[in-house]
Amino acid sequence: MADVKLVLDSTRSSMEKSISHLEMELQKVRAGKANPAMLENVMVDYYGSKVPISNTASVNSQDARTLIIQPWEKSMLTPIEKAIQSANLGFNPQNDGIIIRIMIPPLTEERRKDLTKTARGLGEDAKVGIRASRKEAMEQVKKLQKDGLPEDVVKETENKIQVLTDTHVSKVDKQIEQKEKEIMTV
Repeated sequence: MADVKLVLDSTRSSMEKSISHLEMELQKVRAGKANPAMLENVMVDYYGSKVPISNTASVNSQDARTLIIQPWEKSMLTPIEKAIQSANLGFNPQNDGIIIRIMIPPLTEERRKDLTKTARGLGEDAKVGIRASRKEAMEQVKKLQKDGLPEDVVKETENKIQVLTDTHVSKVDKQIEQKEKEIMTV
C-alpha cells in the first residue's frame, strides 16, 4: 500500500510541476500590459558571457505601458539596450543615459489572436505533460499488480490517477481561458 501512495504522490507532484511551468510560461506571454517577466529570456553580454537581464539590472513596470530598466553599472546601458533589440520582442528601448525605458505598444487584433494561439499551445504542452505523468503512473501500477497488488486496489488507484489527471487538466483549461480573456481585453 505504501507503494501505491508513493505512485500517487509522485504523479501529483509531476502534474503540479506541469501546472507551475505553464504559469511561468504564461507570464511571458504579453497581454498588452507592461510586465517585467516579458524580458526574462533576454540575455545580455556581460563582460564576455551571456547572462539574464535580471543579473545586470532591475526591471520594473512604471505603469501599464512602460517598463523601466535600471542597470547596476552605467556601462551596461548599451549592452542591455542591444540585447533587448536583438531579442526581437517588438520593443524599442529608449536609453536616457541613466535608465532604459520601454514603451509597450498596444496590441493589434491580429497580434492578440496570435498570442491566444500561443497561450493555447502552452496549455496543450502542459496537458501533454500531465498525460505523460498519468501514463507513467498507470505503468507503475500495472507493475505493482504483477508484483502481487490486489486487483481491487489496482482499479481504485487507477481511478484516483484519472481523477488527478482530470483535475489538473481542468486547472490548465481555466488558466488558458483566463489568459485568453486577459489578452483579448482591450
